[in-house]
Amino acid sequence: MNERFYTLPPEKQQRIINAGFRVFSQNSYRKSPMQEIADEAGISKSLLFHYFQNKKELYLFLWNKAADITCEHLALNHCYESTDLFEMMERGMYAKIQMMCLYPDMAAFAMKAFYEKDSNVYEDIQKSYRQHFNQKAADALSRLNPDDFIPGLDLEMMHRQIYLMSVGYLWEIAQRGAVLDAKTLEKDFSEMLLFWKNVYLRKESLK
Repeated sequence: MNERFYTLPPEKQQRIINAGFRVFSQNSYRKSPMQEIADEAGISKSLLFHYFQNKKELYLFLWNKAADITCEHLALNHCYESTDLFEMMERGMYAKIQMMCLYPDMAAFAMKAFYEKDSNVYEDIQKSYRQHFNQKAADALSRLNPDDFIPGLDLEMMHRQIYLMSVGYLWEIAQRGAVLDAKTLEKDFSEMLLFWKNVYLRKESLK
């Protein structure tokens, strides 16, 4: 990537990033034209190629950018400071709502990219995901107190089940072609959090 991209005004950077998120979230990697991304961003195709040598470079930049934005907003909402799994998740929900306002198509793009099978990007995406998820899962699990949960619970398995259910919720919405708004996300995720608390926590740990 051309480092001159970072010399652009922040609002122009965000416009190009959002254009990429939008176009790639609506099409497969192969069927997402750079011209359409340039048009969406309000710049010429040649200028887009000035910043990104090819489509793969832009795609992987956006994937990594989505991860960076997510980590930044989770940190701003103090998600990494709590020892309460469900408090972490609630703070994470509000972080996601903030991100939806700034980058409306980022979540849909990330979901689409994760399931993308094109050989040009598949291995890079999966390798990046495994590194990111394994590290975040290990960090979250290391802060949990086993005594807060029902006896004999496999915390690693619980964390994975909750994660997969969360991803499944987002994937179902994406498959329906529905637009996830902040109010619906807050309502649905609050209900899921209450359910998980009742399933996994000791009664005396319920708040």
